Amino acid sequence: MRPYDELVAEATAASVDGWDFSWLDGRATEERPSWGYAGRLATAWHAARSALDLQTGGGEVLATAAPFPPVAVATEGWPPNAARATRLLHPLGCAVVTVDDGAALPFADGAFELVTSRHPVEPPWSEIARVLEPGGTYLAQHVGPASGFELIEALLGPLDEAHRRGRDPLAEAAEARSAGLEVTELRTERLRIEILDVGAVVYLLRKLVWWVPGFTARRYDDALRALDARIRRDGPFVAHSSRTLVVAVRRHSKPKSGPKTTTTSAAQAAKTGR
Repeated sequence: MRPYDELVAEATAASVDGWDFSWLDGRATEERPSWGYAGRLATAWHAARSALDLQTGGGEVLATAAPFPPVAVATEGWPPNAARATRLLHPLGCAVVTVDDGAALPFADGAFELVTSRHPVEPPWSEIARVLEPGGTYLAQHVGPASGFELIEALLGPLDEAHRRGRDPLAEAAEARSAGLEVTELRTERLRIEILDVGAVVYLLRKLVWWVPGFTARRYDDALRALDARIRRDGPFVAHSSRTLVVAVRRHSKPKSGPKTTTTSAAQAAKTGR
């Protein structure tokens, strides 16, 4: 393995624009959820007459769903990603609109048959329900609870229970129902991550800025050196991501209390064949 300073310098200089993680090839691995989000995304977009992808990042995932329906729009809030998505998606027939996370969506009520999102920062449930036509579908893969916490806590120390309760799938399902959506599928899986060198750690924490806010390699030099020594001694650093599949349909009538929706673990999914 190359020296610590060389690995960190290389990762610090790497571009973290967009949502392409190919820089990590050979340096980190992550299991993928059993439901195959990219395939479901493509199937849904191919069947729709009008579709909106929220917080599309650099558009890399959405681009795999081409060809697009006649009305195809994506939103993104971070200007470098919005520019990247525009370059990638416009030639494929998808308009890209810059919308800040949490802001109202600049679209008419009932404008879309389908709304999708992969790893939204915070799902804007009322806006999702508003821009969906009655009977329209929301298909998304959300980040689940305590995702990547082994790595985060290696730098920040133990996190309190409030942090661990964040992104609770059942709470998100309740919010969706309150907004007028009927949740028809909700599944959560925890997935193994293996990090093979400290450069991959630096790259991940530069790209996923909400994991360790204010992260710089210089600021966390001591913790990074400890991780580097641990990887050299014990092998790959193991963490776990958490992912939730959400499928919901906009009701034709006003929101009302619906039946409780339960999550399905990976083991339960295997038993039920889902």
